Amino acid sequence: MNQLQRNQYLNNSVQTASPQQLLILLYDGAIRFNRLGIEAIKQKNYADASTNLVKVQSIISELIATLDTKSSLAPQLTSLYEYFLFLLREANVKKDTAPAEEVLGYLIDLKDTWMQAAKGGLVQAGLQHG
Repeated sequence: MNQLQRNQYLNNSVQTASPQQLLILLYDGAIRFNRLGIEAIKQKNYADASTNLVKVQSIISELIATLDTKSSLAPQLTSLYEYFLFLLREANVKKDTAPAEEVLGYLIDLKDTWMQAAKGGLVQAGLQHG
């Protein structure tokens, strides 16, 4: 699949996705860019590391912006996401994989949790993103 086809596929996926699917897509992107950032740090390719870690930060910022502020989980998720942003800045500034790897573990766990919530009907029943 060439880049144009991939972009069209992704665009269609986003435009036709449910809110739950969009949340999972955001987590997928954050996980992918975080892994790329970690690998770039390991290879001492700091420009690529920075680019990818900033992408993760942008996705985390979007997750914060889309939180349902009426939810009782919103304050805890906001704090957690802000901690992620702190760790990602640390990884980027210090060129250290450990903070980014910590975020990666949390992102994977959160994605799995949201996938289970969506499958269990909790999201449709009112437990939306935060």
